[in-house]
Amino acid sequence: MKKTFPQRLTITLLAVMLTMTSYAGVPKVGLVLGGGGAKGAATIGALKVIERSGIKIDYIAGTSIGAIIGGLYASGYTLDELETLFLSQEWQDVLESHRVDAKLKTLFHSRGIREFSDTRIPFWCVATERQSLAEVDFSSGDIVKAVRASMSIPELYEPVKWNDTELVDGGMVNNLPVDVVKEMGADIVIAIDLKQEDSNALGISIGVGGLVDWFLSRPDIDRYTINLEDVNVHIHPDLPDFTAMSFGHDNCELMMNLGEQEAQTHWEELQRVRNLQR
Repeated sequence: MKKTFPQRLTITLLAVMLTMTSYAGVPKVGLVLGGGGAKGAATIGALKVIERSGIKIDYIAGTSIGAIIGGLYASGYTLDELETLFLSQEWQDVLESHRVDAKLKTLFHSRGIREFSDTRIPFWCVATERQSLAEVDFSSGDIVKAVRASMSIPELYEPVKWNDTELVDGGMVNNLPVDVVKEMGADIVIAIDLKQEDSNALGISIGVGGLVDWFLSRPDIDRYTINLEDVNVHIHPDLPDFTAMSFGHDNCELMMNLGEQEAQTHWEELQRVRNLQR
């Protein structure tokens, strides 16, 4: 995940303007949704502001909870539907390890989404090869299986078997996949970043068993730092009192509000992006 900075990183309006002046025609906008478990509720609040700004999202890339939200949003779920889901007992069911596969399948298949090519907005997600710690980016094939792999936090969920490999949570190597959405074709990147100070990539305390190499190398940290350099609008809610496991109606409702408030502070930047699409 990300390197700790002395001050919270924000992109100034001047920097955004200078970056955007180089585009010929209408720039493509990519949305990046980071991992963070229950803190994904803040993502929904932030997305409300992005929608109100009138920005057209051309590409979405997500990791872990960002893959779930991003995949469903790309599939046509409205923010009202996602909010209702997060605040409901059904969402707790989605995250129970023995039911997650069936619930994800129901959510996607009920909208006619089986393959990545079925989504309304192009969508990719990130997982990690368990043994080699190699990043695996999914852009085609079984979307349910890929999203399930992206959210497979070690010790909470069984790894997903894919061909001859086992896949786990994408946050272990790329928790804010800015480089992925750039590869998709995005000129301008809006990132909703859930990482908090002094947190690990997955946002929870996980045991060392089978993860020694990851703890020693922390490949996610350098990747996060590099990715931040390519973010044009960095929406980074402050959620110090919440963890990746802070589910429940009241917690999620509060985090949604905090995400919305933080995104609103970037309103002028979002409007500048919108003006470039006119």
